[in-house]
Amino acid sequence: MISPVDIIQRKRDGGEHSREELTAFIEAFMNGKVVDYQMSAWLMAALLKGLTLDETLALTDALLESGRRLDLTVLGRRVVDKHSTGGVGDKVTMVLGPLVASGGAVFGKMSGRGLGHTGGTIDKLESIPGFRTTVGAGDFVRQLGEIGICVAGQSPDLAPADKRLYALRDVTATVESNPLIAASIISKKLAGGAGAVVLDIKVGSGSFFKTKGHAHGVAHLMREVGARRGLAVEAIMTSMEQPLGHAVGNALEVLEAVETLKGNGPADLVEVVVALATRLLVLADLDWDAHKAEAEARRALVDGSALAKFREWVKAQGGDASFVDDPALMPVAGETTDVPASHEGYVVSVDALTVGKAVTGLGAGRTTKEDVIDPGVGAVVHAKVGDRVEAGESLATVYGNTEKSARAAAAAFAGAIAIGDHEVKPLSPLVTM
Repeated sequence: MISPVDIIQRKRDGGEHSREELTAFIEAFMNGKVVDYQMSAWLMAALLKGLTLDETLALTDALLESGRRLDLTVLGRRVVDKHSTGGVGDKVTMVLGPLVASGGAVFGKMSGRGLGHTGGTIDKLESIPGFRTTVGAGDFVRQLGEIGICVAGQSPDLAPADKRLYALRDVTATVESNPLIAASIISKKLAGGAGAVVLDIKVGSGSFFKTKGHAHGVAHLMREVGARRGLAVEAIMTSMEQPLGHAVGNALEVLEAVETLKGNGPADLVEVVVALATRLLVLADLDWDAHKAEAEARRALVDGSALAKFREWVKAQGGDASFVDDPALMPVAGETTDVPASHEGYVVSVDALTVGKAVTGLGAGRTTKEDVIDPGVGAVVHAKVGDRVEAGESLATVYGNTEKSARAAAAAFAGAIAIGDHEVKPLSPLVTM
């Protein structure tokens, strides 16, 4: 391998790396011959100068080959997965997984924890009493074979180079690179053994992607990289201009997911889940077309089959499913404060970023990886864009562990929800690609 300095300089000057060069560079980083500040310099050069498709494929392979790969072919079925780019109130996986599994698909997901204003699925699941998110490879495969669904924390030996690179990207302002994003996500999905993935790409104020153009570009690249490596990748774009559904916060989102599985979910959450489920059920080895897949997904949300699968899933991973019938068993914080409307009118906007940060401030999220999550705090947003409200009506209810913290978060919420005099259209949760 040429020296790290020469590799950094080549990319800085707009040059292209060979496959062998990138592979050796990642290997040297993992064995300590390339240090963090050198990799950080290369990441910045890659962000500014870009990577070609061949370089992106080579980087994907190098990240994948840095650890082991989970073999799910022993199941004799195509395992489907979903990846979200992160949002506020995004409890989709907890509804989507049991929904598609109840239809006969196999849903296997290695998921992550939240950082910043976006919540993590693993944190939400861990608010369920007894739920176990650390699942060994053998148990992961066994559970998929037995009940068709398993969602577990990311195994440290799957694409470990990606984990180290992402830690640097997060603190060096190099996250916003489509090739780096694509290599990161696709390498992890390949390592986890998925045969097909549907991407839920969030767009708007509460998401990583602020514009449709950026989201569309990364979706196209991930489809291409996935296709070149035998992974079927589809994508939808969903709005994150306001929180998804009503609940924001770990235990609160679990409860809303359960209500959705009971057929009582918020319309925007249901539409996103059905759109994703339709694509996953088509990609699964069920020989279904889109029309049948959508019909079956909607049916499963009202006939109890998806809820039954949720109970089975929770029990399989050590959780106590009694809360499904008795929500009081969930650890929801007891100090509540309402956010009243200052005047009558129509809700013009609910800034998802502000809401996410306010809930994180309560303890529902992390600002550093060492922070401890409080599963019970959060908020329920009652008013969404387009709703008419009266003066004094509750726009949101904040759940905190102290009156002081709940009031502080409520004050932030008051600034996040704008009310106007003129009627506005509700926001569509689905964004045209």
